[in-house]
Amino acid sequence: MAGVWVFKNGVFGPTPVSSDRRKVLVHIPSNDVIDSYAVLERKLLALGWERYYEDPDLLQFHKRSTPHLISLPKDFSKFKSMHMYDIVVKNRNVFEVRDM
Repeated sequence: MAGVWVFKNGVFGPTPVSSDRRKVLVHIPSNDVIDSYAVLERKLLALGWERYYEDPDLLQFHKRSTPHLISLPKDFSKFKSMHMYDIVVKNRNVFEVRDM
């Protein structure tokens, strides 16, 4: 268990990660920061991903010939680092997460 652990309010756990640094998703080939779903959708469609309309509460993309499904909250303000890393894992060498 790496990192610093503390005992606080009767609970032993890792220190909170500083929220000073915001994470952003970056399209590596163009060095574009993904700042909206419209930009992300254009990049994903160019990579062969297709919109998937199964769940009206989510923005979803599926890539044929793979079992991969990217599920994102409809509201871009709820787009978090866990969603960014999901995109990175399913599109190696195309996207990366950076600290702002």
